[in-house]
Amino acid sequence: MFLGAYEYKIDEKGRIPLPPKFREQLREGLILSQGLEKYIAAYPIPEWNKIAEKLATLPPTRSKARRMNRFTFATAFDIEIDGQGRIMLPSRLREHAEIKESVIVAGVNNYLEVWSKENWEAEGALMVEEAWQTSESMER
Repeated sequence: MFLGAYEYKIDEKGRIPLPPKFREQLREGLILSQGLEKYIAAYPIPEWNKIAEKLATLPPTRSKARRMNRFTFATAFDIEIDGQGRIMLPSRLREHAEIKESVIVAGVNNYLEVWSKENWEAEGALMVEEAWQTSESMER
């Protein structure tokens, strides 16, 4: 389980460190892809495989299924963690997430999200403001 939010600076080569406590869980590598909002989703390989299996069941004759598969797989990158616990953030994904200098690596249960510091702060304010409404609208 991934918990917490950690701030890092992106280096001149587009790399960020991963929180040390997450590195063991990610030793097989990870898949980075566009998030549904302006963030980068980072999935451990086993979790990515679950998503891939679920999307493989969608009928390719449906336009929304094709579009979701394109969104998911065409924006994905297979990433290895270097010896210092860093990962490269591809420029295409950095542009999507509007990442320039500081990032927040947020644990989101079974995957990670990488946000620009500015977008994370805006999302945080929205999360707090709408938490009660979101809670009430969730299926039980």
